[in-house]
Amino acid sequence: MTADLIVTNATLVTADAAGTVLHGAALAVEGGRIVRIGSAGEIGTAARDVHDIGGAILMPGLINTHCHAADSLFRGLVEDLALEPWLQTVWKAEGAILTPQTVRLGAALGLAELLLGGVTSVMDMFWYPRQTALAGIELGMRVATGGIFIDGPGVDGGSPEQRIADATAFFDEFGGHELILPGTFPHGTYTVAPESMRTSRDLADRHDALWSTHAAETRAEVADISARYGRSVIRHLDQLGLLDTRTVLAHCVWIDDEEIAILARSGASVAHNPVSNLKLASGIARIPAMLAAGVRVTLGTDGAISGNDLDMWLALRLAATLHKGFTLQADAVTTGQALKMVTQAGADALGVGDRLGSLEPGKLADMIVIDIDRPHAVPMFDPLTHIIYSCTKSDVRDVYVGGRQVVRNRELTGIDLGGVLKEVSALAPSIARSIAG
Repeated sequence: MTADLIVTNATLVTADAAGTVLHGAALAVEGGRIVRIGSAGEIGTAARDVHDIGGAILMPGLINTHCHAADSLFRGLVEDLALEPWLQTVWKAEGAILTPQTVRLGAALGLAELLLGGVTSVMDMFWYPRQTALAGIELGMRVATGGIFIDGPGVDGGSPEQRIADATAFFDEFGGHELILPGTFPHGTYTVAPESMRTSRDLADRHDALWSTHAAETRAEVADISARYGRSVIRHLDQLGLLDTRTVLAHCVWIDDEEIAILARSGASVAHNPVSNLKLASGIARIPAMLAAGVRVTLGTDGAISGNDLDMWLALRLAATLHKGFTLQADAVTTGQALKMVTQAGADALGVGDRLGSLEPGKLADMIVIDIDRPHAVPMFDPLTHIIYSCTKSDVRDVYVGGRQVVRNRELTGIDLGGVLKEVSALAPSIARSIAG
């Protein structure tokens, strides 16, 4: 039997429910899906394309459940501020610079960084989401995005009616696309009134789609919502009927035990963003308590404007170590729990757990090759431990999405990255001037 692709001589980290790791393994792909896994001898080399990876790690592509990719244009522009004053400066810069064309450029930059770092799927919330979707398609990666909802004109100048029309048009254009997972994305409870929150949710429900928002990121946000509505952020969302298995909440730093129980009961997912939460002095989310309660916890980078890069490996290592130090419990987040955040839990949060999140027969061949011929990888007693505590984004050598190679030997196959970098560099003086004075 001839396959489209066989990847052989792999240290295969499947990220399946049993935590299976196979040495000297091979994997066969047909029609974009994994059809066979076994020893190199069992799988053989009967394929149109055979990639011998020389013992390197083969694992699922990472899944980033919260990002603002095009904000990479503003990397390092606004520093040493807490979220609320930081946002005011950020929105000033975005308002001066962002157009559909510059968002496409920024999205290409941010998504390229993610893809080169082993991220094959990302949930992205940003202005002009069609441009981010198109950039993702060009790169060959999966992007969950869609219509933005915010009170007032926002950076894009949209009216409430226009936001509904734009979100509907996004579903019409990208519904069913193999790489795009459409949804609706209200910014947060402090920038979107309850009526608009419900409107965005109703639209997502009509399309059986994803719904995501920022939630309980700072103490100031929680105080604001409590003063306005007489209840905390998570209780407010629950009261509005916005929490279920298709809900992804970014941050959830300031929540109490009852709110954790609400999240567990509803099936909503939490996107943990440890890098931006630390850098913006927002706090440390109660991830061990969420995991213990059965909340689905996933992982995000947030935007490069708040974390300065889009490094999922840094986010992963922090998610695995930060809570140990904070709780003084060495098993606060285990290796298996951390790996699940960026693989199967991420896939489940995006509603594609039956297709992504692990390397198993029948699933889509979204996978990455991790170079282990590095000083920090020798000796390697446990590939899982190496992935969580030692891997860096520069270790990612090859990336496949649906069996198609989109990164080959650390080079993108879909776009001219050099051209993108030149365009961004040319735009940089205007970006700097946007917040001057």
